[in-house]
Amino acid sequence: MTASHGRGLLHLAAAVDQPAAHDAASHVEAARLAERGGLDFVTLDDTFARPGPDALAVLSRVAPATNRVGLVPTVTTTHTEPFHVQAAVATLDWVSRGRAGWWIDVSSTEGEARLFGRRHAAPADELWREAGEVADVAAKLWDSWEDDAEIRDVATGRFVDRDKLHHVDFTASAFSVKGPSIVPRPPQGHPVRVVDATEGHARPTAARYADVALVSAASSAQARAVRDHLRGLAAEFGRDPDTLRVLVSLLVDLGDGEHAAEAGHGGGGPRQTAQGPLYRGGPVDLAELIATWHTQGTADGFHLRPVEPRRDLERLINGTVALLQHRGLFRTFYPGSTLREHLGLAKPVNQYAVTGGTS
Repeated sequence: MTASHGRGLLHLAAAVDQPAAHDAASHVEAARLAERGGLDFVTLDDTFARPGPDALAVLSRVAPATNRVGLVPTVTTTHTEPFHVQAAVATLDWVSRGRAGWWIDVSSTEGEARLFGRRHAAPADELWREAGEVADVAAKLWDSWEDDAEIRDVATGRFVDRDKLHHVDFTASAFSVKGPSIVPRPPQGHPVRVVDATEGHARPTAARYADVALVSAASSAQARAVRDHLRGLAAEFGRDPDTLRVLVSLLVDLGDGEHAAEAGHGGGGPRQTAQGPLYRGGPVDLAELIATWHTQGTADGFHLRPVEPRRDLERLINGTVALLQHRGLFRTFYPGSTLREHLGLAKPVNQYAVTGGTS
């Protein structure tokens, strides 16, 4: 059954990045494994800075091969067209029947800028302000169709009620969008927006627009401090902080099987590396770390990134997650069907249906 305790439900997600894989089959296999463990969602990273398949397209292929697990590709807001990005994410929500998320990221290097030739690289603060504007206009475009805008009346030939389509007329620092969207309102209303808020530049955008904030932290105290900061910022922006889920993002190396975490990990805790905080040890100690940090109020859950994709994900699901389920700390089945339901987040009210406005 679904378990909870004083700190609320534990949320777990995993990365299914496989740098050497260019086919969909291995990603389907990984997502199905994560789904078998009841994970909230899987992420697939993407960047213009390295070669590889398009993350959103890969997870669109994974969607019909899975039933419950959330699917969260990285899609940059730099050098991309906001109108096209929101339509693509909305489409993923439709083809997955309400399981889409969007890991919002920026492209900061001159090499990435040269791929497009439209502008030079920009400072991080500027890029994240733009990312916030893209997140904002995406929500407006998702709302530009009211839920019952589609008529599909064969007799009259009317497909849509034009009174329930809305122009957003949005002007930002680097783009403008009139709308409405070309895709009907997604099943979740707004697909889940995810931001890595480890760096300070990204935190205002995460606090204002994200449903899930990821935080790389090497200690419980560090993670809790960032979570408190993000919740405080969310309140300043007029949000209920309880609508923001903060997950600790950890690299995990479970290659030592059931052996204890190696010396230097602080009794099973992570240690800082060039790639970010790394946990190296066994699935049992990892389960203990997750349970302890969650009970302490460190975070709402964990986003786990396997060092060795196939091996570590399997040990994570069959070892760590199974143990957490056995202890009643993590669900053994999905109580709902959408990613928002997994995260305990309500479907947003359509801003235009409520106000009748166009801005």
